[in-house]
Amino acid sequence: MSTPPNYRPKTTLEQWRILQAVVDYGGYARAAEAINKSQSSMNHAVAKLQESLGVKLLQVVGRKAELTNIGEVMLRRSRQLTVLVTELEQLAQNLKQGWEPEIKLAVEMVFDRNKLLPVLREFQLHSRGSRLVIEDTVLTGSVEAIIDQSADIVISHQLPRGIVGEPLSNYRMQLVVASDHPLAQFPQPISPDQLSQYLQVVIRDTARKPVEAEGWLKAEQRWTVNNFNEALPLVEAGIGFCWLPPFVTRNAENLVELSLSGSSRREGGMYLVLPKNEKTGPCARLLYDMLVSELTNTLA
Repeated sequence: MSTPPNYRPKTTLEQWRILQAVVDYGGYARAAEAINKSQSSMNHAVAKLQESLGVKLLQVVGRKAELTNIGEVMLRRSRQLTVLVTELEQLAQNLKQGWEPEIKLAVEMVFDRNKLLPVLREFQLHSRGSRLVIEDTVLTGSVEAIIDQSADIVISHQLPRGIVGEPLSNYRMQLVVASDHPLAQFPQPISPDQLSQYLQVVIRDTARKPVEAEGWLKAEQRWTVNNFNEALPLVEAGIGFCWLPPFVTRNAENLVELSLSGSSRREGGMYLVLPKNEKTGPCARLLYDMLVSELTNTLA
C-alpha cells in the first residue's frame, strides 16, 4: 500500500521508543529512570500517542500498565520501525566514514559457489547494510574484470600480466557426455579429430571482447549457453559433449567422462584478486580478508 504524497505522520519515533521502554522496564517509573526522562514526560508521551492514534495501547491493571490487544500488535510493528531507523542512521554514519554502499564480487564459474556460503553468512553480519553483487564471469571475462577494475574482488583462474593474487585451491574440468552418446561407445582415449565431428556445448565468455583461447575443441558444431546449469541438461539429453566441473555433474546419473588423447581433463589454480589494490574500500577489504582466512585454510 503506497503512502499518499501529502500524508503527515501523527506520531513521533520518540513516542514509540517511550512506549517500548515502559513495556520493557515494566512501568513508567523504572522506564523514566532507565532512559533519563521524567515520569510525567513519559506519561504525557504515551497519552499523546494514544490520543493521536485513537486507540488504547496500555491499560492499568492493579498498579501495573499492561498492553491491550491492539497495543501488542502496535508495539511489535513499532519495534520494526525503530530498528529500521537505527540501521538507517548507522548506514549514514558508515557512508560518511567511507564505507561502500555496494561492492561487487566477480566469481569465475569454475569455482564452486558452495565454498563461499560460510564466508558470506558471516560477512552479512558485519556488512553494515552494504549491498553485495555477485557476478558470474567466464574465461577472459574474469581477466577483464581485473584489468578494468569493474569488480572489487575477483576469483579467477587466470592472472593478467603484472597482477598478483592469493592462491586458492585448484579447479578441475571433466570432458563428459551422456552414456548413450556415440562418443561414449568409442574406444578410449579418443582423438580430437573424432571429437570435432560431434556437437560441443560451450559456456559463453562474459568478456566484452572474448578471446577464445581455451575451452572450445574446434568442433564443427557448437551450441553456446550462459552457464553450467544450462549446459548440463543438454549433455544429459545426449545432444553434445561439454567440459564441466565435478561439482556440477556430481548428481548426474547418466554421464560418462571421456578420455581425450593428449588432454583428458583440465586443471589449474584459482586466485583471489583485489583489482583496485590500495584503492579498495573498507567493506570490500573486510570481505577479502574473510575470504582469504576461510578459503586458503579450508581449500588448500
